[in-house]
Amino acid sequence: MDRREITIPLNCALILFLFLIPLFVTGAYQLHVLVMTGIAVVLTSSLRLIFNSGQLSLGQGGMMTLGAYTSALLVTKLGLSTWIALGASAAAGALLGLLVGYPFMRLKGIYFSLVTVFMAEVIRLIAEQWRSVTGGTLGISNIPAPDAIAIPGLFNISFGSKVSFYYLTLILVLLSLLALYALERSRIGLTWFSVRESDFLSESIGIDTASSKVLGFCIGSFFAGLAGGLYSQYNSVITPSGFGFIYSMYVLIYMIVGGGQSFLGPILGAVILTFLPEVARPLKAYQPYIFGGVVILVMFLLPGGLVSLPQRIMTLFKGR
Repeated sequence: MDRREITIPLNCALILFLFLIPLFVTGAYQLHVLVMTGIAVVLTSSLRLIFNSGQLSLGQGGMMTLGAYTSALLVTKLGLSTWIALGASAAAGALLGLLVGYPFMRLKGIYFSLVTVFMAEVIRLIAEQWRSVTGGTLGISNIPAPDAIAIPGLFNISFGSKVSFYYLTLILVLLSLLALYALERSRIGLTWFSVRESDFLSESIGIDTASSKVLGFCIGSFFAGLAGGLYSQYNSVITPSGFGFIYSMYVLIYMIVGGGQSFLGPILGAVILTFLPEVARPLKAYQPYIFGGVVILVMFLLPGGLVSLPQRIMTLFKGR
């Protein structure tokens, strides 16, 4: 049987299961964790796209901060529609990705990563110091939820409950993953893979490696900004310290633990490592050690990430 003939029904069954979750998961806190997991999935998958284009960003948390503040300010200060603000948060991420990526994209390895760390810190400091606009360290509160979607006489969908926001998050996550998957399988995606493997060989066949990397960074930043905008409208309050360097490192860990070589890897890593602290909540004092232990075990025992575990198990059974 063709692999696609198995994968498509499984994906459809999984999507159907995700839409049915609120029928048997009714607790507000459980739904909150699911919403936050969805946001982490988008952010981690966006980081993988940048990684595939040949660079490693440690500033996804900064891009998320930019998106969150862009959405919050447009809604609270200018009174714009939350949907326009959500789109603007994604566009702000892409624009900053262009402004940072264009002059610095020829830097390679750790040097570009350090630039993204600096960028994230600049965003945080601006949010802290520009008190008249951003509220300083207190941040912005009372951010409204997304505007209701209504067609007179047919339906009126509001987002005042955890369930409705869960469905909104799920739809945005699915659309984001579909777009990222399509990009990865396109000619642009193949170009990114070749640039990641070898700049020199890619340039020898006529590929503009710098432009390819800038494009990848812009698109990855677009989805990070979208995640930030969604976060601000969901939590209704944001602070500058919410997505600092530590959060960016968590996102990187999600990708590494899940498996950065596979499209499914970052999704798996974000889901498992977001749920792990919740499962280990009774051992709250030991959570950093548990988290660190899981990361170390996966990196040593499964260099390809958790996504490679089924293949490793099959190899072990075949070896017997």
